[in-house]
Formats: sequence, structure tokens, C-alpha cells
Amino acid sequence: MNEMINWLNGYVWSPVLVYLLLGVGLLYTILTRFVQVRFFKEMIKLAAEDESSKAGVNSFQALMMSLGSRIGTGNVAGVATAIALGGPGAVFWMWLSSFFGSAISFIEITLTQVYKRKIDGEYRGGTPFYIEKGLKQKWFAILSAIVTLIVMGLLWPGIQANTVALSINDAFGISPTITGILVVVLLGTIIFGGVKRIAKTAEIIVPFMAIGYVIVCLITLAMNYSSIPSVISLIFSSAFDLNATFGGLLGAAISWGVQRGIYATGAGLGSETFESGAAEVSHPAKQGLVQALSVYIDSFLICTSTAFMILITGMYDVKPEGMEPITNKLGEVAPSLYTQLSINSIFPGFGAAFLAIALFFFCFTTLISYYYKAETNLAFLRDNLKIKSAWPNHVLKVFLLASVMYGSVKSASLVWAIGDLGTGAMAWVNLTVILLLTKTALKVLKDYEMQKKAGKNPVFDPVKLGITGADFWEEEYKVLEHNQPKKQKKSIS
Repeated sequence: MNEMINWLNGYVWSPVLVYLLLGVGLLYTILTRFVQVRFFKEMIKLAAEDESSKAGVNSFQALMMSLGSRIGTGNVAGVATAIALGGPGAVFWMWLSSFFGSAISFIEITLTQVYKRKIDGEYRGGTPFYIEKGLKQKWFAILSAIVTLIVMGLLWPGIQANTVALSINDAFGISPTITGILVVVLLGTIIFGGVKRIAKTAEIIVPFMAIGYVIVCLITLAMNYSSIPSVISLIFSSAFDLNATFGGLLGAAISWGVQRGIYATGAGLGSETFESGAAEVSHPAKQGLVQALSVYIDSFLICTSTAFMILITGMYDVKPEGMEPITNKLGEVAPSLYTQLSINSIFPGFGAAFLAIALFFFCFTTLISYYYKAETNLAFLRDNLKIKSAWPNHVLKVFLLASVMYGSVKSASLVWAIGDLGTGAMAWVNLTVILLLTKTALKVLKDYEMQKKAGKNPVFDPVKLGITGADFWEEEYKVLEHNQPKKQKKSIS
């Protein structure tokens, strides 16, 4: 099975996809005139807006749900794997893909909001929704929903569960089987509680776990501050094939840096569009900016902290695929444990336990978000196929929990290969779609900027912009206009 998955990944994750991700990010950075830089202050301000309702969650909750998904094993084990397979230079390419990725994230999240709809009393949105209404290709939308449902329900959960099981086994000697059962029981309790419980859980857990992890990372860096300049030099020299030790790895550094960077942030995959579809805002660009900020938090804060800890402590090996190991200091240790070893080298006896617990929370909130994304795609399919029965939701829960259990006890290499296959499949679908809908997203950004310059709190009117298919907003705008005082234009959610 390993050979078959790797063979498929060879096609899905060809260099074409790697450079396409970088190219699309560069394109949107130019077309939006560096939206991820120009609106940085606005991103922070919008993240605190409280425009929630019975049907939707506020921007902060949507941000926390998205960060709960983004901040997971990709930020810890994924970064370590990128270094192991592409050398220290992979970190630079991870940064670059994330910077460009924040512009992609703005585009895809804005489109999510434009074409969201209300299903069973809750806001829903995401890639299949903007395919159906934006491109008016129902068959493609159904295909996208099926692909995402498979990835979120079957292919990705195993990565999170596997990382948790390995780290807890290393720190406490607890069997992966026991860990798998514990995660399944806790996850089942949450996902049977619905979207509101998912949002509330993420709102509480995500800030706590992220702050705790960053504090430990900063302490580690502070204790080794004199090594930081040499680490930065190592990253840049390795990124451009100028380092004597890691020369000849330019292709691997770009490939694994981009691949793991995209997996960590989700920008360009469409994987982070679903939480944002649940957000209550007066203008789609607002949530697009909030989610562009989440890419910064995820990559430049969490991923960078992980990379610096690993490189400063020297707790890593570089073993490119198809080549002899360049370094072999740690023997057969799985790359997913490099971060654990680096913290433990600074805090003996504490580091492994701390990271195992942190990873548990990281991965647990990610698993919660996977269910939400899978359920949103299932809701889309049920709505389009006119399935009223709730039995598909119960089947989804069973399969996702089974995937968690499977991933807990299987080898890390197989689980990661399966996850990479899902990542690539989603990227091809989503990038194709957003490129075709670029004009719409840019119209929305321009409208937002014009209203801000006029001193207004922007309110979205798709009819004025000539955007068709935004059925939710056509009705919403009528309500907003009807409820506004005649002398004061103020959005009402």
C-alpha cells in the first residue's frame, strides 16, 4: 500500500503543483497590491468584531476554529519533516509560500463569504459552494465536496492521531492503542454536539494552547539567543544551495518547504474555507482579511518557533528521499519526534511531557475542525441530492473516528503519505476554481476599499457589483438597508 500511495503522490505532488502554488500566490499578491501587507492593522481590528447570530459565529470564533485546524501536527511534525527531507533551507520556502499564501487565503475566503448560504438554520460555505454558484458547475461542485469529504473524514485525521500517539508513547510510555481509544471517546463527545459546541471549544482551547507553546519556544530561543544569527544564515544559505553541508538540495528544499507550508496553513487548498462560511459579517472582504491574518499566526509564529527550536538545538537529521543521509545523529528516530527531542534537550524531563500534552491539544482541535469541514461538505451534498435523512451524518462520524483509531496505530510514513495525497487533490481542485473566479474576488476587494475610504462600515451589495449567484447576500442586503436609519448608514447583522 505504501508503494501505491507514493506512486500516486508522485503525480499529484509533481513540481508543477509546487510552482503553481507559488505562482498563484505571487499573482494574487500583485493583483491585490499586497493586500496581506496593506491591511495588516485592519486584519487585527476585524478579528475582534462581534457580529454573531443564531445562524453564524463571530469573526473571532471563526478565526479560532480556523486556527484550531491550521495549528496542528503540520506546525510541529510537519516542520520537522520538511527539514528532514529538504534540509534547513526548506524553512525559507515555507515562509515564502506562507507569505504568498496569505493573499490566496484572502481570495478564497472572500469567495466563501460571497457564495455562502443558510442550510438547516446555520451558515455554510466553502469550495463546493462557490463552484456551484460562482462557476455554475454543479457536477464540479459535487466532485469537490466528495473529494473534501474523503480527505477530511478519512485521509487527514490519521496524521493528527498518529502524531499524538507517537509523542505520548515517547513521553509517557502509553500504548498508541490506548491513546487512540482516548482520543476517539473525547472526539466523539464533541462532534455529537454540533457546530456551536465546536466553535465554543475552539474559542477556549486554541488561544491557551498556542500561547503556551510559543512561551516555551521563546524561552528555548532566549536560552540560545547567541545561536539565532547562525541559524538564520543556515536557513538562507541552504535555501539557495549555498551551504557546503546541504548543497544539492535546492529542489527538495523548495518542494518540501512549500508542501509542508501549505499543509500547515491550508492556504490554497480550500480546507480553511468552511469555518469562514459560518462567520457573520457585513462584507465578505472582512472575513477574507481575518483569515489572511491566521496564515501569519500559523506560519510566522508557530511554524517558525518550531523550526528555530529544532535547528538551534541540532536535534534533527537530513535524509532526503532517494539519497544517502546527509546527517544521521539521531539514528532511526522519526522526524515527527524532532521537536520533542529539541525541547527535551533544554528542559530534561519536562520537554517531552509538555510537547506531548501540547500536541494533544493541537491535534485534538484540528480533528474537531476536520469533522466540521466534512460535515459542511456532507450538508452540501445532502442539500443538492435532496437527502433528508440524518443517517449520512452518523456514518461520517463513525468513519472519522475509525480513521483516528487507524492512524494512531499505523506507521508515520504511511499515514503522512496518505495525508499528502489528500492535500494535493484538494489543491488542484481549489486552485483551478479560484483562478476562474479571480475577477469576482477583486471586485469585492475594490468595493470594500471604496466604502472604507468613504468612511462607511462596508456593507455588501452583490447586485450593485454585478455579481450573480450570491443569493444569501441579495436578501441580506435588503434587510440591512431596510433596518438602517435614513441618516446613518450602519451595517446590522
